[in-house]
Amino acid sequence: MEIKNIIFDFGGVLMDWDPRYFFKNYFNDNERMEYFLKNIAQDEWNIEQDRGRSLAEGTEIQVKKFPEWEKEIRAFYDNWTVMLKSDIPQNVEVLRKLKNTDYNLFGLTNWSEETFPYALENYDFFQIFEGKIVVSGTEKLIKPDPKIWHILLERYDIKAEESVFIDDNTKNIEMAKSLNFHTIQVDPETNLEQELIKLGIKIG
Repeated sequence: MEIKNIIFDFGGVLMDWDPRYFFKNYFNDNERMEYFLKNIAQDEWNIEQDRGRSLAEGTEIQVKKFPEWEKEIRAFYDNWTVMLKSDIPQNVEVLRKLKNTDYNLFGLTNWSEETFPYALENYDFFQIFEGKIVVSGTEKLIKPDPKIWHILLERYDIKAEESVFIDDNTKNIEMAKSLNFHTIQVDPETNLEQELIKLGIKIG
């Protein structure tokens, strides 16, 4: 079946976000930083904010659990914009080329509803999606929950079999495959343009 739709995850695909960009200088001690990110401000905690919990509530919950780390926990979202280092230029370039084609372009991202507007305002390439973006924090659902893909499919009246989904996360890719999407898993070495061409995508 011909591919008509191209769906982008954002973090790790179009945006380079990593808490280490802030905490490396904050701690000046890699071992302590890694301990903090693995055990205190871990992914499982941050993803609840992506699921729709407010940053303030998430922060207070963690401060109560780990009062001795209060200063560091509060620094997390206070310095979130430093963690959003930049776009990923080679992949954004592919997105810009796709703008001039007949493919429908969508975003499907695990992102807090409170922090996503900052990215929208500061990176112009998001305008290419013309608002066709499903944000986990708004929907109160996160990948790899299949329901968030169904929201995208139903909202924009598209079919998984006619869509390619691009993400850096293995679990998300596996779920998308099980829902009949074509998939591309990216890492820093991936040539996204070549991977799309392999699927028969004609890039302008």
